[in-house]
Amino acid sequence: MRRVRYILTVCIAIMAAVMMPASGRALDNGLAKTPPMGWNSWNKFGCKGLNEKVVRETADTMVSSGMKDAGYQFVILDDCWQTGRDASGNIVADAERFPSGIKALADYVHSKGLKFGIYTDAGAMTCAKRLGSIGHEYQDAKQYANWGVDYLKEDWCNTLPGQNSESSYTLMRNALADSGRAIVFSICEWGSTKPWLWAGSIGNLWRATGDIQDCWDCKKDWGGNGVTQIIDQMNGLETYAGPGHWNDPDMLEVGNGGMTKEESRAHFSMWALFSAPLLAGNDISNMTADTKEILLNKEVIAIDQDPLGRQGRRVKKTGDQEIWSKQLKDGSRAVVLLNRGPAATKIAVSWTDIGYPDSLPASVRNLWTANDLGKQNGSYSADVPSHGAVMLTIKP
Repeated sequence: MRRVRYILTVCIAIMAAVMMPASGRALDNGLAKTPPMGWNSWNKFGCKGLNEKVVRETADTMVSSGMKDAGYQFVILDDCWQTGRDASGNIVADAERFPSGIKALADYVHSKGLKFGIYTDAGAMTCAKRLGSIGHEYQDAKQYANWGVDYLKEDWCNTLPGQNSESSYTLMRNALADSGRAIVFSICEWGSTKPWLWAGSIGNLWRATGDIQDCWDCKKDWGGNGVTQIIDQMNGLETYAGPGHWNDPDMLEVGNGGMTKEESRAHFSMWALFSAPLLAGNDISNMTADTKEILLNKEVIAIDQDPLGRQGRRVKKTGDQEIWSKQLKDGSRAVVLLNRGPAATKIAVSWTDIGYPDSLPASVRNLWTANDLGKQNGSYSADVPSHGAVMLTIKP
């Protein structure tokens, strides 16, 4: 009987969210006008490695390494920070892993000039079988606000049969709006119900793809994707993204060891071209020089953070050779020459590929070598390594 009552309560709450007038449903929280940047615990630490010490060290390193100055803001706890609920139904943190409590941890992150994020699930349990938020959306949102949370990621595991994603995420959006605190809302249903068609008025970002894996070209039976699979899933979604609402191709795998330096550079280049959230997923307290070079490239980050907020698109594909272009606010273009093949090759971009006339002289700059390549007319070509990318700006 208790379970029947619980399910009825959830259903009524979801119906109320759906039936809310359109004027009350529009997302206008003023947040994430450029794609969020920060760090998320999952890709490196998963469930077993997450604890208060790791999070504090990450916040410290985000400042000392220059990541904060480069634009990284959010320190986000993913799954496994919670253990259950107290007698009043309030979500409870794992006291063993987080002995100081979540508010004290958020306060520490804030003391570094950073922002704090946390994780929940729209179902009865999270993906790691911790308690989700279903039936407690308003209560949890109030708790997060009281703790000083600035960013909420809501997953889509262990949902009820027939549970509707748009309705469920609308309910949490309304709860966050009622919490009294400005909280970026990240929808994570893995692109399974085409969120780009409905999430623009609900979340600040939504997962447009399956989960990323630390590999260049792979596909897991359960839905995990390598970088190239995610690149293909993102193509064609560019019209749905913009300031305050972004397609999310999942967190970065740079620095986790599964890809070469060239593959990692290409991965970072493409995420910047996509205007994707740049959420580092590595152990930033122990970064190699190559990892720092990639994550701290301010010119590539500037492409991601361009205030026009356009998502780049593929403009040409010839076998494993691809050309991607993104319009920038000043009228110039960011261009990625992407080589998915097994051998180095020369790739040429024509001005007509990116919306310029052939006769137009334009300045070309390589963002990874930080070299100005002079005025070019009509086209530019570069040698691109296997599984690598050359990232350019082309400016008339």
